[in-house]
Amino acid sequence: MSSLSRELVFLILQFLDEEKFKETVHKLEQESGFYFNVRHFEDEVHNGNWDEVERYLSGFTKVDDNRYSMKIFFEIRKQKYLEALDKHDRSKAVDILIKDLKVFSTFNEELFREITQLLTLENFRENEQLSKYGDTKSARAIMLVELKKLIEANPLFRDKLQFPSLKNSRLRTLINQSLNWQHQLCKNPRSNPDIKTLFVDHSCGQPNGARAPSPANSPLLGPLPKVGGFPPLGAHGPFQPAPAAVPTPLAGWMSNPPSTVTHPVVPGGGVIGLGGPSIPGDASDPVSKRTRPLGIVDEVNLPVNVLPVTFPGHGHAPAFTSDDLPKAVGRILNPGSSPMSMDFHPVQQTLLLVGTNVGDISLWDVVSRERLLSKNFKVWDLSCCTTTLQAALVKDPGVSVNRIMWSPDGSLFGVAYSLHVVQLFSFNVNNEVRQHLEIDAHVGGVNDLAFAQPNKQLCVITCGDDKTIKVWDAVTGVKRHTFEGHEAPVYSVCPHSKENIQFIFSTALDGKIKAWLYDNMGSRVDYDAPGRWCTTMAYSADGTRLFSCGTSKDGESFIVEWNESEGAVKRTYQGFRKRSFGVIQFDTTRNRYLAAGDDFSIKVWDMDNVNLLTTLDADGGLTASPRVRFNKDGSLLAVSINENGIKILANSDGMRLLRTFENFSYDVSRTPETLVKPKVNPITATAATAPISAGLADRGAPAVVTSGMNGDARILGDVKPRITEESNEKSKLWKLTEISEPSLCRSLRLPENQRANKISRLIYTNSGSAILALASNAVHLLWKWQRNDRNSTGKATASVAPQQWQPSSGIVMTNDVNKNNPEEAVPCFALSKNDSYVMSASGGKISLFNMMTFKTMTTFMPPPPAATFLAFHPQDNNILAIGMDDSTVQIYNVRVDEVCPL
Repeated sequence: MSSLSRELVFLILQFLDEEKFKETVHKLEQESGFYFNVRHFEDEVHNGNWDEVERYLSGFTKVDDNRYSMKIFFEIRKQKYLEALDKHDRSKAVDILIKDLKVFSTFNEELFREITQLLTLENFRENEQLSKYGDTKSARAIMLVELKKLIEANPLFRDKLQFPSLKNSRLRTLINQSLNWQHQLCKNPRSNPDIKTLFVDHSCGQPNGARAPSPANSPLLGPLPKVGGFPPLGAHGPFQPAPAAVPTPLAGWMSNPPSTVTHPVVPGGGVIGLGGPSIPGDASDPVSKRTRPLGIVDEVNLPVNVLPVTFPGHGHAPAFTSDDLPKAVGRILNPGSSPMSMDFHPVQQTLLLVGTNVGDISLWDVVSRERLLSKNFKVWDLSCCTTTLQAALVKDPGVSVNRIMWSPDGSLFGVAYSLHVVQLFSFNVNNEVRQHLEIDAHVGGVNDLAFAQPNKQLCVITCGDDKTIKVWDAVTGVKRHTFEGHEAPVYSVCPHSKENIQFIFSTALDGKIKAWLYDNMGSRVDYDAPGRWCTTMAYSADGTRLFSCGTSKDGESFIVEWNESEGAVKRTYQGFRKRSFGVIQFDTTRNRYLAAGDDFSIKVWDMDNVNLLTTLDADGGLTASPRVRFNKDGSLLAVSINENGIKILANSDGMRLLRTFENFSYDVSRTPETLVKPKVNPITATAATAPISAGLADRGAPAVVTSGMNGDARILGDVKPRITEESNEKSKLWKLTEISEPSLCRSLRLPENQRANKISRLIYTNSGSAILALASNAVHLLWKWQRNDRNSTGKATASVAPQQWQPSSGIVMTNDVNKNNPEEAVPCFALSKNDSYVMSASGGKISLFNMMTFKTMTTFMPPPPAATFLAFHPQDNNILAIGMDDSTVQIYNVRVDEVCPL
């Protein structure tokens, strides 16, 4: 839905409220999902109208959308359950337990068991956690306080909790203005027109002489508001330049280093439980805790005598032409989940990297709209992880991409995740993507990364929730520097060099900007960023001008240019909403333009003028605060759109680029001899031969996807990257080989510590580093290949024997069996794509096991019928197809513990 359509819904909501159509108002709020009426929600909770409470919530979120939503529904249903118990209505309590609360047993079986046991108590207050439960009224009030906090913290409600600031009867005003304009167009306007309908345009029926003045009142709509003229462009910009007082100018921060100060890290956490409500902790994602209040700029009424309007000039800047900026939609891509970060290749400018909110990364050829690479988040080697990371993965496996970025020459790209880890991939001269380094970089989320070349050595710079900035050797993964001094999680980094001085700007969530040299001597400056919350910084392409873009906790957004010599804000750009929908992202291009996603559009400024230059809507469908990214020459612009999509906007040069490469991709034989692939920095070759150590940060691990053929004469626009299996070998041309001699085969007997009569099922893990077997006695066996001198990749090979693996607890993964007819059992299992879980059955119930701990997560679907085949959905580990011995197929949703027959 376009921005204007959305605003029309708000106008209708205001009209219905003014006309006292209360039920209709709330129904439209729910169906549109644009505005969550907290007051209505409070009333329904206080009155105990639980069905209406959940019905209203369903317009904005579902139980399994995220942990905040799950917690909201859990608290509501728990309260409903406790009220039934308090009234000694056991039958109703059992009905609530089965229909409403059982869904949570999938996520916390122990909690569900404890809730069920409350039925056995005469008074549930005998339970220690519920001993302070008062009467119904006070319990609802206490719960409501926590529900409001959960709703405010839930990102799905981020832009829906505050109604826009509208003048009274705004829809009536707009209709009056329309009627006023229609009356001006009448050939013979009456002095007192009788307006009886809105279904057709107004016109005065009979001539009455000369043009009469406009009506002061409309019989249907009431008084016409006072009119006014258009203000100068930018007059309603909510922000004015306000340079913050700073202790020292930027020009002097190299020579006056302050003393360094260390600061402690603040942890966080929280889960659903039987006792009082508590908000799930999310220290790694402070952005998701903020409410994004809606706002609207001051309205401007049309004058009665409408004249052509001319806008003021834009200073001394060159005339703006429509061909300068990408605005035509050239391509639409669908990554499948919400884009969080994007980056165009610095040389092959039609290749786009995308990182999403579920940890997926993909590489797109925007010419052909083809997804060339797709990878889900996965730790490459759990055995090399720190115990902190392993615990974090078990507690909350959900991971988002916070930043994805190419190195300056495009030979590497880095991915910063919301959970501890940074992964580097190489993109080599053969257009192959290889796993290069995995770094356990920070405790908590890694909020940003960037590449820099201090002392001509390529490094990757990261920052995170642990309030530090770290510099890593991009070849070996060795940590070079750690910068401490921020008192809040570090949100972004911006490395740069000037006059042979290399430094890093960093911003933190308390609004502080600091600058660091590569000397471990502490921060050189301490500034306050406008907005004092989420801020990113960037230089113009020529490195001469410094800009920052930020959003305050109240939703006010700023783009400013800094005067580096004085350490002060040089100019503040105007044109944002008074209250932005989310944290604003921006980019620069051509040393001339700034672009930011705001209010369902892309807003563009000339760097030399604080007034808004133009607004791009990309033919509609943009997200509330779109992500934006230009390619290097500014001819293409990637923007995020609704339904997890990306639009590629192009100017005239960009459209020619897309058409040219599109033609090349269809006729490779016409490729010019002079057009060759770009040269890659020698780091790629160096990384391929770098020594492999046992540490997670020092590892260059291979990826697991089939290799392709070399020797093709493709051009830049027709690049098809592939991930190769071998990390130290070049791609080979695959040829079929006839096996005619026993010497061509190699066999290996796997060692076995547990007795197994017969192996019924066998499968390689998706990582290619282990074999999982299911024996006829319902026991699972796992063999792993270790990385060592004889097997540097740690992959399956007949040259080295794997070791049977079992957790230190000694737990064995054993299926439930059918004791009546064990010989008729059909063993089956399926492994999740990230190798974290195995779903298995041996004639009895289906079991879900954790592959890291061998613990049984849940069992379900007792026979008959019995499962005979299991398969995970290729894109969603929570969806499972189950073939049964009665020839039926069931679809099981792990999240909600529901089975749907096909």
